[in-house]
Amino acid sequence: MEKTWRWFGPNDKITLEMLRQIGVEGIVTALHRIPNGEVWSLDEVNRMKDFIEAAGLRWSVVESLPVSESIKYGGEDRDQLIENYKESLRNLGKAGVRTVCYNFMPVLDWARTDLEYPNPDGTSNLYFNLGEFAYFDIHILGRKDAARDYDEVTLARVDELRKVMTPEGEKRLVDNIIVKTQGFVNGNISENDLDPVQKFRDLLALYDGIDADKLRENMAYFLNAIMPVCREYDINMCVHPDDPPRPILGLPRIVTCDADIRAFLDAVPDPHNGLTFCAGSLSAGAHNDIPALARKYASRTHFVHARICNVLPNGDFKESTHLDPRLIDVVRTFERERPGVPMRVDHAPLMLGDEKMGYNAGYSFHGRMLALGMVSGIMATVHTEKI
Repeated sequence: MEKTWRWFGPNDKITLEMLRQIGVEGIVTALHRIPNGEVWSLDEVNRMKDFIEAAGLRWSVVESLPVSESIKYGGEDRDQLIENYKESLRNLGKAGVRTVCYNFMPVLDWARTDLEYPNPDGTSNLYFNLGEFAYFDIHILGRKDAARDYDEVTLARVDELRKVMTPEGEKRLVDNIIVKTQGFVNGNISENDLDPVQKFRDLLALYDGIDADKLRENMAYFLNAIMPVCREYDINMCVHPDDPPRPILGLPRIVTCDADIRAFLDAVPDPHNGLTFCAGSLSAGAHNDIPALARKYASRTHFVHARICNVLPNGDFKESTHLDPRLIDVVRTFERERPGVPMRVDHAPLMLGDEKMGYNAGYSFHGRMLALGMVSGIMATVHTEKI
C-alpha cells in the first residue's frame, strides 16, 4: 500500500518536509478554503498539486470534496450542486488526481464525546461515551422523543449524569460533538458560530421525512450523475463508512455494515464507485467483522484508513492500538490484494507534547508517526510471509 498522510494545507503545523522525513509517500488533502458547493477551479487544483510535488510528494487522495447537504436530502438546488461537483471532478482529473474520498452522512461527519480520554500510559485518545452522547441529545439538543432511541441502561446513565452535569460540562459536550470535530474539515458548524446548538437543530430539520431508503435513493442519484465524469477521467470515488456506524440523532445512516456496503455498490455497479475501508469506523459497531469485510470488499476498496476501535459492553467505544490483531489482518489483506492502494493512519493518540500543539482532533503528529511506524512494520512483515 502507498503510505499517505492527511494534511490540512500550507497552514498545517505539520509540514510536508516533516512528512517526507518520516516515510510518507503521498498526501491526502483538500481545498479546505473553498466553501462547500463551489467549484474547485483547475488553477486552484494545480496550485495545491504543485505545492505538494515541490516537496517531493504526490497528491494521492482528495479527502474530501464535500457533498453538500442539499444533495443528501434532495433539495431544490441539488442538480446545480451536482453540476458544480462534476466540474470539480473534471478539474481534478485534468490535474491527474484520481481518488476522491467523501461521505454521505447527514449533518454530522463523525462523533466523539471526549477528545483527550486518558490512557494508563499517559497518552490520550478519542472516546465515544454513549451516556454522554445521549445526554447531549436529550437534554442539550432537546430533540423530540430522543429518549426512545436509547435503552434503559443508557437512560439510567443519562439520569446519573444529569445529577452532576455543570454548564462547563455541557459546553464541553457541545464543543466536542458538533464543533471541534467538524469545523476543520469544511463542516457545518464552526467555532465562530454564536449559537451552534440552534444551528445544529436547523440542520437536523432539513432531514425531516428523510429515511434510510430515501437517503440511499439520493446517494444513487448523485453517484449515477457523476459516474460519466469518473469514467472519462478514471476517478475512483470511495465513500467513507458512517462514524459511528448506527443511526444517531434521528438521522439515517446507510454505510454501517455488510448489507449497506453491498447495497450502494450494487445500486451503482460501476467500478469507479467504491469504498474507503475505514477499519476504525466500521469497528465502532460490534456487529461488524472487520477482517471479513476487508477480504470481501478488497476489490472495490480504493482507499484504506488504518485504525481500529474497541467497543465496550455499555456501548462506549475507544480507539485501539494500531497493532490490534484485527488491524494486522486488514493490513495483510490489502497489502496482498490491493498493492499500491493509498493507506493512511488515523486517530492516533496524543503523546510527547502533541496535546500542547493545537492539532486538529484525531490528527496529532507524534501519535500518527508512531502509528505509521507500526503499520509500516506490519506491511514489511507481510512481505516475508508465505502465502
